[in-house]
Amino acid sequence: MSDSESGYVLLDGRQRSNTFFATEDNTHANVILDDYKDIADVREAIKMQGLETCSLIFGIDYTISNTVQGYKTFQGKNLHSISNDFLNPYQQVICILGETLAPLNVNGVFPAYGFGDSKCKDKTVFELKPGEKCECFSDVLDAYNKVTPTIKLGEPTDFAPLIFTAIEIVKETNEYHILVIVADGQLAYDTPTKTALIEASHYPLSIIVVGVGDGPWGSMKTFDDGLKERQFDNFQFVNFHEVMKDAANPEASFALHALMEIPEQYRYLKQKGLVQ
Repeated sequence: MSDSESGYVLLDGRQRSNTFFATEDNTHANVILDDYKDIADVREAIKMQGLETCSLIFGIDYTISNTVQGYKTFQGKNLHSISNDFLNPYQQVICILGETLAPLNVNGVFPAYGFGDSKCKDKTVFELKPGEKCECFSDVLDAYNKVTPTIKLGEPTDFAPLIFTAIEIVKETNEYHILVIVADGQLAYDTPTKTALIEASHYPLSIIVVGVGDGPWGSMKTFDDGLKERQFDNFQFVNFHEVMKDAANPEASFALHALMEIPEQYRYLKQKGLVQ
């Protein structure tokens, strides 16, 4: 079957992945570029689409499964373990994304949230810095280090409250945002998050989920490559340990995978008039 027959296209002579943009009749899909070779390529592509700056939202998973999801990938330790001797996966993600995303952040400050703890459960989120935004990713790291030892982990895992919070921020500011969610495994149930992702696709919002821990990641891959009810593919999943473990430059590999789909997502949003 040819690319045109399958509903997938080649742009700029590059092979495309199986992620999609929905057309108005939802019968075909324009595939998102998913094969940049390094982070410099992605940054250049972002610039070419006119995305010089954007706004960020950051979310951290505080569900109880973090206590067991590091069996294979974190020497059996709680993924939220904090020590002077090592960085846990959440701290690593914060540090790497700080270097990668900070140059894009339009005003230097952004909201950072926790979710899934024993108080919020699957109903709401809490601010890492109550009543304040974080001024940079080092501020996120400081807030994370301060608040994490005080958190009682909860359940179930559900991204919907955080996604709907992000939607409200986008509606209020009328600005393009990237929501980064760092989480440790499968959702307790898919439907609420599916509903939130479909709703989010009506707004200028890109969602990157970074999976830390052992997985499994079946739902994340479904969200990444499926959900054709969305207006466009607004979701990118990155398996943190998988992209880091064999890479010659692990930090660059992770940053590359995290930002891979941003240029094409932003191009679509411009075409639809959702960003200026």
